Amino acid sequence: MSTPAPLEPVDALRRIAFLMERTRGETRRVEAYRKAAATLLATPADEVARRIANGTITDLPGIGKSTGAAITAAAAGEVPDRLAELEATAAGPLVEGGQELLAAVRGDLHSHSDWSDGGSPIEEMVATAMELGREYLALTDHSPRLRVANGLSAERLTRQLGIVDAINGHLGDDFRLLRGIEVDILDDGTLDQTPEMLDRLDVVVASVHSKLKMPKAQMTRRMVAAVSRPRTNVLGHCTGRLVTGGRGTRPQSEFDAAAVFAACAEHDVAVEINSRPERCDPPDELIGLALDAGCLFSIDTDAHAPGQLDFLAYGCERAQRLGVPADRIITTWPVDQLLAWARPEPAA
Repeated sequence: MSTPAPLEPVDALRRIAFLMERTRGETRRVEAYRKAAATLLATPADEVARRIANGTITDLPGIGKSTGAAITAAAAGEVPDRLAELEATAAGPLVEGGQELLAAVRGDLHSHSDWSDGGSPIEEMVATAMELGREYLALTDHSPRLRVANGLSAERLTRQLGIVDAINGHLGDDFRLLRGIEVDILDDGTLDQTPEMLDRLDVVVASVHSKLKMPKAQMTRRMVAAVSRPRTNVLGHCTGRLVTGGRGTRPQSEFDAAAVFAACAEHDVAVEINSRPERCDPPDELIGLALDAGCLFSIDTDAHAPGQLDFLAYGCERAQRLGVPADRIITTWPVDQLLAWARPEPAA
């Protein structure tokens, strides 16, 4: 995502928010810039210009002192102070290493919008993914039983799929928004969405979000059952651990990793390398086990904000360092190859 100068006020606000998100800035402060950009887009250009000229831009809803200063500076052809500061401190590589693999990655199969617990509209996630050079992005908002994350019922998911189709209808051939879901793995290994809805999707990421301290044998059965289901494509953040961040830390779930990864290999389910720095999931030793088991992998961001789509760098560094071959990483595949794998034609 390049930073030409000068920027239009909306672009300056988006760039500030992006840089704050990719370095895990405080959500409330990031949202201020996103909301200010949305206000500008919804306000006639002549009114924006008039308010900038007479110093009343902060009278518009959602625009405060800091965002107003950024708008005024950008409109004058200057780089806003906040943007200059972030370009100097937050625009560099997120991690050393992994650049070769990052260059090979074409897409991302795990992202969230404001339809569930993400912070931005679908269109903003798509725009940022395109700016980052991705060829495809799977929209994988949560499933209904994860109420804390505003999971999507079958009815809401149906409405969302209509929006996905409309967005793809306006995009060129260089980008594809994939119909997806991060579906909860329930206690017995079933998936938290109707089979009919899952059949309408391009990609299904299945993840455990509840009862993470379930006994080892029970958790193993639960996960093996989930990856054995024909609509599961990716096993998301398999241990559920948190190693840092604002939510604190959380130990990894106990399960027989050899059995789970053997099931993934048998059923052609990719093991996710979750790129969120607070997850770093699976741990290095489990990536090694999955590699030895013959598993495919999916390097994903699990992005809940546009700037977090840049988190792929973290996953690529780990995968490259641990020797995961690029051809076994499904997010390096062209979209047509990916979709043929995810939804193979029934045998004649």
